[in-house]
Amino acid sequence: MASEFDLSRNITIGQYVPTGSFIHRLDPRVKLLAFTILVLAIALNTSYVGNAIGLLLSLYLFWASKIPISYGLSGVKPAIPFIIILAILQLLFQGKVFSGGTVYVEYGVVLITSESIRLVIVSAVRFVEIIFLSSVLTLSTSTTELTHAIQSLLSPLKKIKFPVHELSLIITIAIRFVPTFAMEMEKMMKAQASRGADFGSGSWWRIIQRTKDMFPIIIPLFNTALSRAEDLILAMESRCYTPGNDRSTYSVYKALTKDYLVLLIGLIVSALLLFYPFPY
Repeated sequence: MASEFDLSRNITIGQYVPTGSFIHRLDPRVKLLAFTILVLAIALNTSYVGNAIGLLLSLYLFWASKIPISYGLSGVKPAIPFIIILAILQLLFQGKVFSGGTVYVEYGVVLITSESIRLVIVSAVRFVEIIFLSSVLTLSTSTTELTHAIQSLLSPLKKIKFPVHELSLIITIAIRFVPTFAMEMEKMMKAQASRGADFGSGSWWRIIQRTKDMFPIIIPLFNTALSRAEDLILAMESRCYTPGNDRSTYSVYKALTKDYLVLLIGLIVSALLLFYPFPY
């Protein structure tokens, strides 16, 4: 049961682990651009071999970042119920969408083919790869670096009066609030369990029952989220933050040769995943 309350340990997206690795020292703009391109390439790849390459690349990035792979695997645990439900729906009802392949089961609206099985396997692996890449990005990039990277990449939109700084700030705050909410939810679950609430006693595949068990903490979690948001607003106002004003930056990033080399490798790998005709 103790593992049911370790939510903060299973949330890898939005946390920062300063290991001083080569990945950590990369220019955050180049890092964000390369990771975004890799995620898009993986999301559009439908082959077994291509996704196997993407999975190996994701594991290598964890190793290069000096972050334990077991920590990355813990980030997949909260997504397992969603992956299972998605796999079941795709297996039963996607056979009629994708033509071709060998038909294994056909009963009413249910059609299981070799193509639907391929979709289930590829989608599950793809989901894990995207979680891994997103985790490596946030684990190796601080909040300040991530904000400056998003703002720099979106800076051309300033010409059309687009609120680039505000959008980058909102995205960064949303990402960094994920582990914060996990910690708050963990505290609430422990408080409810100490008062006799039933958490963690049901089997992991009883998704409906486990969802019902979470209802008592939804409203307190929303109240905590609003309270945190109000504290953040007061903190920003006390620092005289004014949306829309031009702002200077303390850190000025300059891409080096190694950064361009990493970006080039990312483009080559992405092009390989997108355009190479893998046999399987």
